[in-house]
Amino acid sequence: MNTKRVLIIGGPGTGKSTLITALEAKGYTCFHEISREVTAAAQKKGIEQLFLTQPLLFSELLLKGRIQQFKDATSLDKKYAFYDRGIPDVAAYMDYTGDEYPDMFRDACKEYTYDIAFMLAPWKEIYAQDNERYESFEQAEIIQKYLIAAYENYGYNLIDVPFGSVSERVTFILNTLKNHK
Repeated sequence: MNTKRVLIIGGPGTGKSTLITALEAKGYTCFHEISREVTAAAQKKGIEQLFLTQPLLFSELLLKGRIQQFKDATSLDKKYAFYDRGIPDVAAYMDYTGDEYPDMFRDACKEYTYDIAFMLAPWKEIYAQDNERYESFEQAEIIQKYLIAAYENYGYNLIDVPFGSVSERVTFILNTLKNHK
């Protein structure tokens, strides 16, 4: 079976992880966001915000992890694999910070492509900052623009997920997938 790789993307605090958890509860294979793991590991080493202090290292770790997640779906015997963020997110965040990055980032975005991408917009009512999410809501809105630009640059047609309950959003995604060729 050729597993379709389905992205759930959007700026910080848009509800991606909540949707991934809900899809996983329904029995779908889901790959969780890894930036929190990378951030937490750095914090254990005394680096409060690796993304801010060493953005290239942080991004290289994310890229490596996301490529591995992409490869992990190759052996699945499932119709869909859902991802909380994708490989182009790494380039989008580097563009947001204005940091230079090697061509391997762009090459990975071209080599590892997903089948469909759902975009969640910034939603002030659900946005919350925490130990790993340091961005303000206004910064999240700016990051969203960089995400859209990066994904469109790599040829993705983004499908906007409407605001609504978790159940409504999951239903929208699953219904859209049923009609997607």
